[in-house]
Amino acid sequence: MGWQSVSFLTDASHAEPICDALLEAGALSASIEDADAGTPDEQPLFGEPGSVPSSGWTHSRIVALLEPDADIDALLSEAVAAIGLNDIPAYGVETVEEQNWVQLTQSQFDPIRVSERLWIVPSWHETPDPAAVNLILDPGMAFGTGSHPTTRLCLEWLERNVSEGCSVLDYGCGSGILAIAAARLGAARVAGVDIDPQAVEAARSNAERNGVVALFADSAQPVAGEYDVVVANILSNPLRVLAPAICAHVRSGGLLALSGILREQAEEIMAIYAQWLPMQVADMREDWVCLAGVKP
Repeated sequence: MGWQSVSFLTDASHAEPICDALLEAGALSASIEDADAGTPDEQPLFGEPGSVPSSGWTHSRIVALLEPDADIDALLSEAVAAIGLNDIPAYGVETVEEQNWVQLTQSQFDPIRVSERLWIVPSWHETPDPAAVNLILDPGMAFGTGSHPTTRLCLEWLERNVSEGCSVLDYGCGSGILAIAAARLGAARVAGVDIDPQAVEAARSNAERNGVVALFADSAQPVAGEYDVVVANILSNPLRVLAPAICAHVRSGGLLALSGILREQAEEIMAIYAQWLPMQVADMREDWVCLAGVKP
């Protein structure tokens, strides 16, 4: 018998409270989706931790995963009562069968062509173009599969700006994809740092898989020194806080690229970094931008 996936509609004001109540009542997981996704009424939401752009979707769909033998009506009754509602919402139920989740997850990632000479290839795939610069990647628990617009923006920027023999620092390295790309594009000295030890471990494994020598460290062992090229693909909040540290790693005349920045955040980030080096929009994809500049 498979798990039970229960879904129902609610409004923005009740979405988060009822998710919390479902988890308290015994749901294995609970998520919120845009009920209008795929229609003209779809509401894209962009943001990051600590910066919620709105109260949520006007028409929200709650999806909760329950044990195979869970009493759906009893669990929903407990959840709605906990947030002051009287009636159980109309709901649908689907069965989620046991399956090979690793294989299913891997099937969602195909090789990505970044440019004429640069590919990102999941470690379980054959390389589509053996003559290209193929970045063999197993993201594990770390950010950076190459599918997100900010990763693509940074990879394209690195391809344009990494010169033979230069030094590169990937600040917030995640899976290590940017540092590994820099090394494969000709950088002689490559380093990365991340606050998450699991990301550092994933980056080290990926570097070894690609035959790349790189120094990866977590924030407890910060990378020291100045570099010809520094790239930071994180989020705007840490970019604000870490601006002095990031800029300190850029040598005089060196290059800096920042991403993980939404279009409406670009002016503020440029104003902050102007204390150390002038930045400008280098590229844009969807609602994300890549800023770049040269340190005087």
